[in-house]
Order: sequence, then structure tokens, then C-alpha cells
Amino acid sequence: MGMLDDVKQAMQMRKEAKKVQAEIDQISYTHTNGGITVTVKGDFTITQFKLTEEALAEVKAGKTERFETMLKNVFNAAIGHVKQQTQQAMQQ
Repeated sequence: MGMLDDVKQAMQMRKEAKKVQAEIDQISYTHTNGGITVTVKGDFTITQFKLTEEALAEVKAGKTERFETMLKNVFNAAIGHVKQQTQQAMQQ
């Protein structure tokens, strides 16, 4: 009977893993700051990236370091939020 219980337990774990994966697949977060918009999905893929003239003005003004910092901050904020959401989904 032990082997049958192990199979049932494995099937239950697989079912729960699929449920969690489905929840993670639904996660999406968009962060905007300084004319930069980034959308990140639960699997950490970037699904949207937009720049406005406001953001490009930094580059045109020769402020590339400021622009790079803005990019980094927007990406990190979006990824950090998705990371937090995926961790919460996995803990349920």
C-alpha cells in the first residue's frame, strides 16, 4: 500500500505545481517612471518596453548616465514586484 500512497502523493504534488504555475502565468506588472514603461510577466519576461520623448530628452541632453540609471530603476522595480508576487503565489 505504501507505493500506491506515494503515487497518489506525487499526483497531488503535480496538480498543486500546475495550479501554482497557472497563477504565476497570470502575473503581470507594469512600472512607469520618467517616461519609461516596462511590463514584466510572472516568468520574468519583458512583454512591453516604451520610451517617451521625456525619457529620450535625457539622452539628447547628453545625460546618458541619468538615463541609464532611470532604465535600471524602472526595470528593477518591475522585476522586484513580479518576484514578490511569484513568491507569494508559491507560498499559498
